[in-house]
Amino acid sequence: MLGDRRLLVLLAAGSLTTMTGGVIAPILPEMVQQLHLDPAFAGNLVSLHCLTIALFSPLLGILADRVGRLQVLIPSLILYAVLGTAGAFMQTLTPLLVMRGLLGIASGGIAAASLGLLGNLYEGEARSQALGYATSTLTLTGIAFPLLGGWVGATHWQYAFYLYGLGLPLAFLVALILKEKTPKFRVKERATDSNQKLGKILGQPHALQLLLTLCLASVAMYAVVIYAPLYLKATIGAGASLNGIVLASRAVGAAAVSAFAAKGLAKRLGLNRATATGFALMALTLATIPLLSQLLWILITAVLFGVGFGIALPNLYSALADLAPSQLRSSVLAAGTGAGFLGQFLSPILLGPTINYGGLPGVFYGAASVSMVAGLLLLLGSKDKFNRDPLEV
Repeated sequence: MLGDRRLLVLLAAGSLTTMTGGVIAPILPEMVQQLHLDPAFAGNLVSLHCLTIALFSPLLGILADRVGRLQVLIPSLILYAVLGTAGAFMQTLTPLLVMRGLLGIASGGIAAASLGLLGNLYEGEARSQALGYATSTLTLTGIAFPLLGGWVGATHWQYAFYLYGLGLPLAFLVALILKEKTPKFRVKERATDSNQKLGKILGQPHALQLLLTLCLASVAMYAVVIYAPLYLKATIGAGASLNGIVLASRAVGAAAVSAFAAKGLAKRLGLNRATATGFALMALTLATIPLLSQLLWILITAVLFGVGFGIALPNLYSALADLAPSQLRSSVLAAGTGAGFLGQFLSPILLGPTINYGGLPGVFYGAASVSMVAGLLLLLGSKDKFNRDPLEV
């Protein structure tokens, strides 16, 4: 499967969504210093795109199902490159924030269209494996892009913004390699019938349960990305390189399991129990982090957390894809993408206040509770929900 050029191009395009915030996070201190930005508001430059992705990816998924995924993906890649590099020339906070919000919209189009193409490129177990590869790629690039952004931006912060230009050659490769039949819907069907079908799918209690669970998974995952470096610096004096190693360990665990083992565990235990097992492992490792002070055990815990996340996420997306017929799969998966990015945006809002009561350990206990709630949501559902046929529409 990894020899399929179409899959590789889609994985590369989809990975740009992790670049959106990743490449500027390491250079934010330099931007604050050189542009004289207010630190209290400058942090929004890293997280604002999560909100606009969450808001617009479902809408762009609907558009992709109606006019064609390539018709959304290619312009989104071009706009991603233009809007991203434009940030290098902004000198004040307000235009930077506007540009970051618009970049999030382009990222939402990339996420919606690439997931829709991926969902329709394969069926059954092959689709689950392809979604596992997508999860692995996003996890690994979530580590690689911050390192790349820090390295490129070490000379000058503006250079990191030029990395967004990768959207242009990827747009060319997508146009060259990927082919898709344009959906042939009647206008009335597009405007009325298709919306009713999508509303019927997403209005199911099981679909709402999956979307909520995806949101909770992202809340717990992003807690590690945001607060683990702060905790490690406070407890063992970890610097940027050591924090990168710990976060990379999390990514390696998630990437390996999501690509090669998540589907096998789902076949053995059933999708709901396998996914709940992943959440239980996430909760256990999150609750363990505040008890550790030795690097070896911290690394092992980080890998195990990644394993749990790598089990849960691709199975959730696979279950969501199974609810939709092919002509609406972009819309349904885009709703899942929106729920995930909404969780990332909400993570510091929901968990940050716990620092005032329990310090940094309180954040991890809170994230562990979120993971347990997500697992219980799955176990409280009926046994066969994850294994039934897609909704007939």
